[in-house]
Amino acid sequence: MAVGLRSVQSDDRSFLYELYCSTRADELGALGWSELQREVFLKQQFAAQQRAFDGLSHADHQIILKDGRPIGRMIVVRNDEELRLADIALLAEHRNHGIGTSLIRELLNEAQSVGKPMRLQVLNTNRAILLYQRMGLEIRSERGMYLQMQWDSRRG
Repeated sequence: MAVGLRSVQSDDRSFLYELYCSTRADELGALGWSELQREVFLKQQFAAQQRAFDGLSHADHQIILKDGRPIGRMIVVRNDEELRLADIALLAEHRNHGIGTSLIRELLNEAQSVGKPMRLQVLNTNRAILLYQRMGLEIRSERGMYLQMQWDSRRG
């Protein structure tokens, strides 16, 4: 299994939409909406998410590849104060196989080498919180529905 990263390109938009839809499937499936209602909602929310991510300064937008095929996305913000994992998402069939863990571990190693904390924000109902905690990130605060988590490079 060869996993790699490459920069997001303009022709990745349809893949990114597919990926976004896959991350919302469980949540929306429970609402009992029609296919049209789901589609309208997903398109609006995807557009809003893209605008927010496009507005991040110092952000590295990457496509996660497995054997050369896109399977996910990772956005990392690097600045003077921190490394921030702004987003990491994998298609459903590639979750729980260690890919995300490996990529996050690489990011933690980078944070260690530059002596900066690695931070992220996560929805308080997201199952990935347990993964982040196993990897040494701690909950620092809660803002509405989101937890702010941090790994301190000085602690290792």
